[in-house]
Amino acid sequence: MDSKKLSPDDWLKKIKSDSNHLGKLKVFFGYAAGVGKTYAMLEEAHEQVLLGRKVLVGYIEPHTRPDTISLLKGLDVLPTKSFNYKGINLFDFDLDEALNRHPDLVLVDELAHTNPLSSRNKKRYQDIEELLKAGIDVYTTVNVQHIESLNDIVEEITGIEVKETVPDVFFNDSSLKVIDIEANELLERLKLGKIYQKEATSRALKNFFIPENLKLLRGLAIQKAADHIMLSEGRDSQKVIGIESRFLSLILDEDIALTKRTLRWTARISQLLRARWYVLNIQNKNGEKNNSDLISLAGKLGAEVITIESYDLIETISSFVKLQGITDLVIGKNVTLPWWKKLFREPLEDKLFEDLKETEIHILPYSKKSVDTKKRVELTWSRFFEGKVFKDLCITLLLVGLTTILSFSLFGSGFGDQNIIILYLLTVILIARLTTGYVWSLVASALTVIFFNWFFVYPLHSLTVLKEGYPFTLIFMLVVALLVSNIVVRMKASVVSANRKEHQIQFLYELNRRYLFTNQLMEVLQITATYLSNSLACDVYIYDETLENIAKSLKNKKRKNSYLDKIEEIGIAHWSAVNQKEAGKETDTLSGAKGRYFPVILKGKTVAIISILDNDQTLELSEENLSFVRLVSVQMAIAIEQKLLQREKEMILVDKEREKTKGNLLRAVSHDLRTPLTAISGSVEMILNDVDESKLPQDEKRNLLSGIKKDTEWLLRMIENLLSITRINTQKMAVTTSQEVLDDILSAAIQRTKKYYHNIPLEIILPEENFFVEVDPILIEQVFFNLLENSIRYSNEQSTIQLIVEKNGRYVDIHFINQGKEQDVAYLNKIFDNDENETTIDSKKGLGIGLSIVKTIISAHNGKIFALSTDKGLIDVTVELIRTKGTI
Repeated sequence: MDSKKLSPDDWLKKIKSDSNHLGKLKVFFGYAAGVGKTYAMLEEAHEQVLLGRKVLVGYIEPHTRPDTISLLKGLDVLPTKSFNYKGINLFDFDLDEALNRHPDLVLVDELAHTNPLSSRNKKRYQDIEELLKAGIDVYTTVNVQHIESLNDIVEEITGIEVKETVPDVFFNDSSLKVIDIEANELLERLKLGKIYQKEATSRALKNFFIPENLKLLRGLAIQKAADHIMLSEGRDSQKVIGIESRFLSLILDEDIALTKRTLRWTARISQLLRARWYVLNIQNKNGEKNNSDLISLAGKLGAEVITIESYDLIETISSFVKLQGITDLVIGKNVTLPWWKKLFREPLEDKLFEDLKETEIHILPYSKKSVDTKKRVELTWSRFFEGKVFKDLCITLLLVGLTTILSFSLFGSGFGDQNIIILYLLTVILIARLTTGYVWSLVASALTVIFFNWFFVYPLHSLTVLKEGYPFTLIFMLVVALLVSNIVVRMKASVVSANRKEHQIQFLYELNRRYLFTNQLMEVLQITATYLSNSLACDVYIYDETLENIAKSLKNKKRKNSYLDKIEEIGIAHWSAVNQKEAGKETDTLSGAKGRYFPVILKGKTVAIISILDNDQTLELSEENLSFVRLVSVQMAIAIEQKLLQREKEMILVDKEREKTKGNLLRAVSHDLRTPLTAISGSVEMILNDVDESKLPQDEKRNLLSGIKKDTEWLLRMIENLLSITRINTQKMAVTTSQEVLDDILSAAIQRTKKYYHNIPLEIILPEENFFVEVDPILIEQVFFNLLENSIRYSNEQSTIQLIVEKNGRYVDIHFINQGKEQDVAYLNKIFDNDENETTIDSKKGLGIGLSIVKTIISAHNGKIFALSTDKGLIDVTVELIRTKGTI
């Protein structure tokens, strides 16, 4: 197929079969714009063309630099794609066309670029990931300020916060080529207008292009390149032999900027030491939404994020450090914290030093930027009214006020002070139950003490306490209120967390229990879709790896399946399957989709795609929900693996049975053919030799010819046996069946037997009831014929052969009883058991190919066959077939 005619979807299908071949990435790395990254990239592209490689210029940033533009001559340049943004046409890299052309090498400038909103991916480095996944080599350019782990250092150097960054993990398998010139030479080029136009040049000289900044950035870029080279070549000189470093950073709710600095610093150190890096996200019920960006940042920097719900910060950190064998703990410290805040809290590092004496603790100082007072006030007021603060304040004041009014109405009527204290304590407990966090319990405890002292302790309407013992009463009241409210808040949070975890555990238990009762892969998909839909209260679609079979569970059962008909949504699922990444809503890829897609990966291969559809825009894709779906996807992958292993086991058993049958048939054929052919050859030779001499009597010649005829007929019947095997599906060891009357098959087999054996001493015993069996009538007739013939060969001419049919539960038993020897029973059962060591075969008695075929046919019908010795010294060969519910 011509690659130029392939659509993006066709191309994805094509590269799916070759997903193991990844392209190579080469990054032209510099410390600022204008150092010559794009120029060097184009020069090397020309060298690749001379080597015979197919090179495509995917996108070059139009800086209007004549020297750079002149290098585009002689190269195949990909036309840009137009994107409409608020009525403005933007031109950017056409990823789909690059995939369609599938060159050997693609040049894509400005790695950290943010794509237009209508693009499939949010960032350009994600476009490059798709190219690499398709097996296409890529050249690209990037500056040091766009490296995620160096973002805070660049901001300290330049005073400018760079928004467009690239995750460090993106460069793990890349080669880095540093493009470097002197800072003074770069400034000279800038002043000559070789980098930016005049307006932009003057602005750059005042902001970013300051000599001191450029020198620091240059040093930072060279250091980063050296670190990358050291890691890529496997040099690990900074690690102590025998010690594996493990780093731990913390995600707390206190200060997002401080946590970002901590994460980036730890990322840089752990990369240099090739150490395993954990990020511990300790959250209470209020911290989850604030931490989602930090969790995403930690993932981009290469950390393994662990989320734990806990209210005991120190105990949680200490337990995790000891459990995981953490060698280095990195925490941040806000050195600009107000003095009055320090009075009410013990420094975190002091507590950790006491518990973690064998762990190195790194403390990073952080100076929080001062915020304009006016903006701080506006932000505080907006948070006050937009969040739950105003609601909780109203609840607190209302309940304390109502309790005070009630106590005031009962005061003086024999309602003692101790009862008023109890009322206030009940109010504090109720406030702790209805509000969020500890703050309002603390406020309620203080207010109840103040109100009790003001309204009910003499002198009234004064905070002065003159009555003996009441100061201690007020103090104890405050302490008890604080303790009780603290316990209630923790219990409430624990109950919510326990209920949620219990729900998840019960969900996983039921899901895995249902998996055990499934036999087909599609059943696994359908069960997962149903359970996820019920748990998240949304529509769930699960595609298999081919994207053709879909298991769905709709919250609204009457909803039409119009979603399934949308090519765009199926295309997103296809993209997620090929690239093995999450896509759709609230991701950086195809974020405009209605659903979010999760690939289910098993041993590096995508086996299913989970789609969580948000038709009603009510689904909250929180970190908890996302983690839950990912956990379910892992369980689903395990269940799919079990079904695949089960299918593989069945195939192995079928192959084993097929090989046994094949071996037995070959051994039987080798014995059965030799004897009759030898007899035929000898008889023919004797007759031919006597043609001239005529010494043989006519009776003897007749006997020889009769023997030839019988042996020939026997060979014909053997060929019929062999041909009957062709009716069995040897891949599945199964047959095509239909509902048949057992008596009719028996009658046909008996009539066929009488053609060869005219005077059969046969006794037939049939029940009054006629039985239906689900069989292939031709094959089962062959079975009965072989068994009858075998019985005739075993029996004397005077002995009677019995054919008895009787009901045995859900089976029907057909007995073939004849005279024989005790050792013959063992021979028969060895053949019926496909004993590969059985070599004693008497072809004249039918212990060869005929009975081997009988066993094969009965096994294909899921029946049984075995031989027994009766009390009367007879041999009973029994065939068990499954009855059906049909009636005559």
